[in-house]
Amino acid sequence: MKLNVAAFGLTCAIVWAVSLPLLAWWFILLEGPDATVGLLGRMYPGYAATAVGSLVGILWGFADGLAGGLIFAWLYNTLAERLAAQPEPAEAA
Repeated sequence: MKLNVAAFGLTCAIVWAVSLPLLAWWFILLEGPDATVGLLGRMYPGYAATAVGSLVGILWGFADGLAGGLIFAWLYNTLAERLAAQPEPAEAA
């Protein structure tokens, strides 16, 4: 089965773009306005547990999700195609 690379990439982009701001607001609700997002804040400059930081997270999440989804779908299709082209091993009788 082949994956549609564009559709998979867009799906990953939307999911990650929604997840990052939800995570920022989760930190705000649980730890208050002084919450830090730790490693994610280091990976995505401008991303923080604030209203503006969550909007920055949407942009970073979309870009990162799109790139990751496109690479994953392309790699999956490439490997699936190569494995399907290999002959089946002979069964032992």
